[in-house]
Amino acid sequence: MPSNLGPSTGQRAPAIRRLGMADYESTWDRMRDFTLARTPSTPDELWQVEHPAVYTLGVAAKAEHLPRVDNGIPVVKTDRGGQITYHGPGQVVVYTLLDLRRRNLGVRALVRRLEQAVIELLKGYRIDATARDDAPGVYVAGAKIAALGLRVRNGCCYHGLSLNVSMDLAPFYVINPCGYPGLEVTRLCDLGIAEPAEAVAEKLLDRLAARI
Repeated sequence: MPSNLGPSTGQRAPAIRRLGMADYESTWDRMRDFTLARTPSTPDELWQVEHPAVYTLGVAAKAEHLPRVDNGIPVVKTDRGGQITYHGPGQVVVYTLLDLRRRNLGVRALVRRLEQAVIELLKGYRIDATARDDAPGVYVAGAKIAALGLRVRNGCCYHGLSLNVSMDLAPFYVINPCGYPGLEVTRLCDLGIAEPAEAVAEKLLDRLAARI
């Protein structure tokens, strides 16, 4: 019988919620409300979602990283770590609502596990990917394919990661992605993978549940 306990911590694997296409700000509100209402016994959850086009600013975002042209895409200032990124259709987003104290996980250790889950997923597609010590996320030949940003309150985290599958990359070209001028971005469909975002999401959720 398969176990529903995480192999690394002995904790129960997070429950998975598939939200489909959902507005960013309302999803963010739900994440905060969930985290504020948590008790020590509240089960952890992973929320898989796709957002309409939106730029999100982390707490470290600077004016020079903002869109250099008005392309009509809304900009939302958030409470996550990091700087600016773009979300849009064709991107897999997974929010990690976890009690880090209960799982005996530090933020840095969680970031490494999230990155490794993406790296293992890409390895299954025969794509070599790496993480960087100086810039969280996952990279293929120097181009960023997955971004991470987290917020921790009272030992519990929310926000999470995004993986570019088949999204339009043009909105990245008018910002400094994650605060890095000239940073290249890529997506699975440019690497020879034509799998739908929904199928990629299921594989990523499996990897994350195993890692967390």
